[in-house]
Amino acid sequence: MSATRQRRFRRLTSTAVCAIGAVTLVAGCTSNSAEEDEGSSGGDSSNAASANDDPGETVRIGFSAPAADHGWMAGITEAAREEADQLGDVELVVAEGTNDVSAQISQVETFINDGVDAIVLLPFDGAALTPIALQAMEAGIPVINVDREFDSPFAARATVLGDNYGMGVSAGTYVCSQLGDQPDAVVAEIAGIDSLPLTQDRSRGFADALADCGLDVDNRVAAEFTVESGEEAAANLLQAAPQLDAVWNHDDDQGVGVLAAINNAGRDEFFMVGGAGSANAMRSIQAGDSVLQATVIYPSTQAADGVRLARLIAQGKSLSDLESQAVPRQIVLNAPVVTAENVDQYIDSAFES
Repeated sequence: MSATRQRRFRRLTSTAVCAIGAVTLVAGCTSNSAEEDEGSSGGDSSNAASANDDPGETVRIGFSAPAADHGWMAGITEAAREEADQLGDVELVVAEGTNDVSAQISQVETFINDGVDAIVLLPFDGAALTPIALQAMEAGIPVINVDREFDSPFAARATVLGDNYGMGVSAGTYVCSQLGDQPDAVVAEIAGIDSLPLTQDRSRGFADALADCGLDVDNRVAAEFTVESGEEAAANLLQAAPQLDAVWNHDDDQGVGVLAAINNAGRDEFFMVGGAGSANAMRSIQAGDSVLQATVIYPSTQAADGVRLARLIAQGKSLSDLESQAVPRQIVLNAPVVTAENVDQYIDSAFES
């Protein structure tokens, strides 16, 4: 291991665990170790805000994610590539997307053997990829974990997460804003894969927000984040519920099928809120051509943020808006609601489903 990498590894492993909230950045924690203080003069020189985007030493970043078999996942990889292209001092080495855990482990092993400066990893299975991420960290290669968390806090230098519970809260809060004065309103939910913690978190946030205005989920079905499953689940829901006032669909990809089922049934007495924030959903919101009235963003920019953080860590920089001398350990991104009033603000960065 090079002396530079040894110093970098000591800095990142001594950094205390911190978090950034979904809306407001909270200053990260820093270490008082001698290694971290070497070469610094009070914390306002090398980490100056004006220097962060200036070209620095070129860094090689390995990137691995699951197969792009879903619009959101395709958007993740595309955004990571675009971010690297915009940064003149980043060489992004992109592994082929795979849903094979063994293949993804091999990809990370290759990154380690090639001596990349950092790894951005969206694991197909966070638990299964934890041991190889630990190996990378032990080799002095900082790992930025995206979306699906590892089992060990020592497996990543930084973690970038969407806010699944916050998605549910945002969706429920929006429904309350439209139906809060109608205590008998009928609200339905079309969830994603029920066995996944992210689906459970979204449903919990939705229920908690509805409870705040005296509503609850009257009808609930689950799909599988695909167009076909969305259409089937929605058809079953519509047969079981002859009257609805609002529907929250967790995922805009499966929402393509959900809207097809709604159109086939000739139903339009309710409004729908989508999830994830696809471009086609936003275009429909702009056009006002369906029951889809809003969608809640689950950012497809997480890996792009991971690439930017990996660059800062590899170059020994911090986030320019923080006083902290190191990149925080965790960032949880916001889950805003997109409506006809603000869709222009979000549509250019939306993914295609």
